[in-house]
Amino acid sequence: MARFTNKAVLVTGAGSGIGRASALLFSREGAAVAVVDRDAAGAEESVALIAAEGGRALALPADAGREADVTGFLAAAEHAFGRLDAIHANAGIGGGTVPFTEQSVELWEEVLRINLIGAFLAIKHGGPLLLRHGGGAIVCTASVAGLRANAAGAAYSASKAGVISLVQTAADAFAGSGLRINAVCPGLIETGMTAGLFAAARAKGKGDRIGQLNPLRRAGAPEEIAAAAVFLASDEASYINGQALAVDGGLSSTHPFVPRAPRG
Repeated sequence: MARFTNKAVLVTGAGSGIGRASALLFSREGAAVAVVDRDAAGAEESVALIAAEGGRALALPADAGREADVTGFLAAAEHAFGRLDAIHANAGIGGGTVPFTEQSVELWEEVLRINLIGAFLAIKHGGPLLLRHGGGAIVCTASVAGLRANAAGAAYSASKAGVISLVQTAADAFAGSGLRINAVCPGLIETGMTAGLFAAARAKGKGDRIGQLNPLRRAGAPEEIAAAAVFLASDEASYINGQALAVDGGLSSTHPFVPRAPRG
């Protein structure tokens, strides 16, 4: 039996990339899926892809970092599906590559608002909703950039470190309730957020070097992160709580090193 048969799931940032892959996989596992994204066209496209596979989904254009939007899309999902069993708080932005001393307070505020406050709001309002229907799980998308330096820009990295701390403190805040809260920490994944990096490497004829710093020597795909998120939200992960799972090809397991040719 599919892991989410007769269940409903909400995914933010589901109009593309990891969020879309997650929404599709939840649907394939039997869930009705609320697709949240501030890009209305992207949300509708994800819903169409789910419908084409015979799934049930609802597009909810909204900003995951605004409290009124969060309470609104949670209520809409509960009304449409009659319940909610899991949330993947995935929405996020990169923050660009502005040099550290040239970054503005406004840039930091926007990155933190969407990446960290958005995850907080999903837990603050989504947690009690899930508990009304018997408990469940919330999975937040953090990043290996939140584990240590040099995986991304300062604002993004700080926001994702905050998400990792958030799932730990939130898991404790909901202790004894039956609600589980975890994070998935993607490594280098080819999505719209990283498209420029991948395009630049390929344009220089260095596409084969993408992901060379991790032991698998490759980048990851959105579907690989989705698989981890769906697992953490499922009953198979019933004893996993307050954790940050790195899905990064082993990047965060190593110290910096000079890549060498693999041994034959």
